[in-house]
Amino acid sequence: MIISHQDLLEGQKFDSNGAKGVLRKVLICQNEGWNDYVMRLFEVEAGGHSPKHSHPWPHIVYVTGGTGNLYFDGKDHELRSGSFAYVTENKEHQFSNRGSEKLSFICIVPPEGN
Repeated sequence: MIISHQDLLEGQKFDSNGAKGVLRKVLICQNEGWNDYVMRLFEVEAGGHSPKHSHPWPHIVYVTGGTGNLYFDGKDHELRSGSFAYVTENKEHQFSNRGSEKLSFICIVPPEGN
């Protein structure tokens, strides 16, 4: 079991390999006893983005703040607080911040996706 707060976690910053201004915090994973999935929080600075990429696992996303875009399988989709998405495996995708405030979202993946 774990009860905590995101502000108490140290994140991993990504600013290379196609990513710009992205911070990832692992909230819950195998260390807390949830062996099937990993819950992460991503924060994307204004003007930032993840790399365009694909991988063999799916993930689900829930936007907790800000505005942005999800490029998925050749199409752009607007994101805002409350938006959610199921990103299927092996499809090219990218998250980008199109607003002036930080874009934040929860992303849940199987352990191999972390």
